[in-house]
Amino acid sequence: MTAEANHSPSPHADHAHDRAHSTLGEMDLRVRALETLLTQKGYLDPAAVDRIIETYEVHVGPHNGAKVVARAWAEPAFRDWLLQDATAAIASMDYTGRQGEHMVAVPNTPDTHNMVVCTLCSCYPWPVLGLPPVWYKSAAYRALAVIEPRAVLADFGVTLPPGQNIRVWDSTAEVRYLVLPERPAGTEGWSQEQLAQLVTRDAMIGTGLPLNPQLNPQVKEVAP
Repeated sequence: MTAEANHSPSPHADHAHDRAHSTLGEMDLRVRALETLLTQKGYLDPAAVDRIIETYEVHVGPHNGAKVVARAWAEPAFRDWLLQDATAAIASMDYTGRQGEHMVAVPNTPDTHNMVVCTLCSCYPWPVLGLPPVWYKSAAYRALAVIEPRAVLADFGVTLPPGQNIRVWDSTAEVRYLVLPERPAGTEGWSQEQLAQLVTRDAMIGTGLPLNPQLNPQVKEVAP
């Protein structure tokens, strides 16, 4: 499901993150209380939970998606494959698993900026982005991303050119999306390892942009 949008910022958008954090703070307390109860009753092994969390924080995460994007920037053939069959292209890099069975890559262009949301829950491509950030699951983001996407981007500090359209993609249990950001200018000759350091998680969701190499010269200096 997609939605075309180009709206003026809402006075309520500035408070989206505040509402999200307060709601999720209460949810976090409930989750912790439930975890404690299940542990006391012997239904839950905290060590097993820690191992699962470590898997998605260390082995699975945005660094995987960044490598996919960097390869698409550097290899035209891989970019074409990614846009044609993202599931297969991503799987070829060994990034597969739950929540990533059916992937679609959507490319940003000078005319169109893509943004991803899950309006019903929090469907998210775990194999390439790890666990979803708390704001992605908030009711505020899920509602405003579709209604006022330009205002939401402003809340994230992203200002797009007035003529650039915003296309919002609604993730579902069947399909999850990965935004392919535009390659930053001034990165000709960079290795894929260097390029990957410019790719942020938010840029692959569409709520952010890649790092500016001119403002982050250390990226190229420290990269292999």
